[in-house]
Amino acid sequence: MVKIKRAIISVSDKSGVVEFSQRLRSMGVEIISTGGTYRLLRESGVEVREVSDVTGFPEMLDGRVKTLHPKIHAGILARRDLPVHMGALGELGIEPVDMVVVNLYPFKQAVLKEGATLDEVVENIDIGGPSMIRAAAKNYRSVAVVTDPSQYAKVASDMEASGGEVSEGTLRQLMAQAFVVTAGYDAMIASQMQKRFGAEAFPRSWPVPTEKVCDLRYGENPNQKAAFYRNPFTSGVTVAKSEVLHGKELSYNNILDLDKALDIVMDFERPTAVIMKHTNPCGLASEDTISKAFRTAYDVDPMSAFGCVIALNRPCDKATAEMIHGYFVEAVIAPGFEGGALEILQGKKNIRLLSTNQPIGPKYRVREARMKEVQGGLLVQTDEDAPIDPKNLKVVTRRAPTEEEVHSLLFAWKLAKHVTSNAVVYVRGERAVGIGAGQMSRVDSAKIASFKANEPTQGCVMASDAFFPFRDGVDAAAEAGITAIIQPGGSIRDQESIDAADEHNIAMVFTGCRVFRHG
Repeated sequence: MVKIKRAIISVSDKSGVVEFSQRLRSMGVEIISTGGTYRLLRESGVEVREVSDVTGFPEMLDGRVKTLHPKIHAGILARRDLPVHMGALGELGIEPVDMVVVNLYPFKQAVLKEGATLDEVVENIDIGGPSMIRAAAKNYRSVAVVTDPSQYAKVASDMEASGGEVSEGTLRQLMAQAFVVTAGYDAMIASQMQKRFGAEAFPRSWPVPTEKVCDLRYGENPNQKAAFYRNPFTSGVTVAKSEVLHGKELSYNNILDLDKALDIVMDFERPTAVIMKHTNPCGLASEDTISKAFRTAYDVDPMSAFGCVIALNRPCDKATAEMIHGYFVEAVIAPGFEGGALEILQGKKNIRLLSTNQPIGPKYRVREARMKEVQGGLLVQTDEDAPIDPKNLKVVTRRAPTEEEVHSLLFAWKLAKHVTSNAVVYVRGERAVGIGAGQMSRVDSAKIASFKANEPTQGCVMASDAFFPFRDGVDAAAEAGITAIIQPGGSIRDQESIDAADEHNIAMVFTGCRVFRHG
């Protein structure tokens, strides 16, 4: 337990600070404060001392130096259980500080402010605040460190119930949260400075700024706990930034599927719908209207679509909403919902409806580093697109693909790069016909794509996300009636695949670029 006799309060977010300070004063706590916080408390009738009265120095350098002084930091850092520490304070006339109430300059808001200059961003890097928080957290057995207005009520209530003391358990909890605050703040600053001025694409340590969106009911399974975080600086269209308009709370698995579905429709210019199930698309189509695109995409594999997630790259209109209403759908994400569409879908109690509130398409995608956590580590890679210029396709067979086949092959290539490898997809025009995903053998993916097709595959084209290690994948394509294939090439047995394609009169082109997605 620590008896709180003296507190320093210096906050950027001033919500609730007057009421909290009044409760502290009612328990006899002396309050020291700085700048705007000092003025607010004094004008609100709270008895308060200015920090310059304690240090004997005025605030300096336009407020950059206020609390960086031994009379402040020694008062915070002195261990109460060490006579030598307390003796040093006595000799120098320094009074202990028992509570630090600090929240930090709004660096995030400065970065996100439209038109903010670098100087404005830099001026919102707090120095004294993090220093006091870290000092108090280090000396948590003797000093309570309060870093968020949400903590005020509990701390004050606990003190009022215990004669002005803070319990050891509360001190530990406050300390843990304090280091979360400073770590998150430093990560925000580091990530921004690295993005602007970093000399290395992959620095020695990878700063990941995050803020909590919400707790989730559970993780992938009910026995797992989970929460959803977002990077506050991520630009472009994301699930994390989308507005939830309706439905029960999002699940862990919903978010995974929504993220991948949104990633897919971002690649297409024409009205496009994707039907997502267990992180793989089971339907994709581009049409003249979004309602036609949805109808076509859903019919690719209606059995797998049960309980799906849907992404649309156009606002959901009434016609599309009426069709969706007839199915069991977990969630829908779109740029918005037109008149009547939202009301129709709100008739389904549990369906989650998300609006990105901004357009979806290739020109709105912002490519940032992609991260995947592994046990005890973090994988980071660039998010590079693999755009294919039809002029650069390498025709390797005797027969070149027709112009119509090239159009379909490029559509198939865009789809294949989003399907878990080994990925093989069959496409007709601008719609998927069969999708083979996540198999250990590429020929099995080719066979599954044929098996899953809801219509004859005769005359379709095929895309493979990586090369064929043997000719059997081409033979399976021929058996399905495929007329043209797009694949990266690069196998030591490429000639075997080329020979097989020639035998079956299949046109084959190499992209020279693999789009393998390993989960």
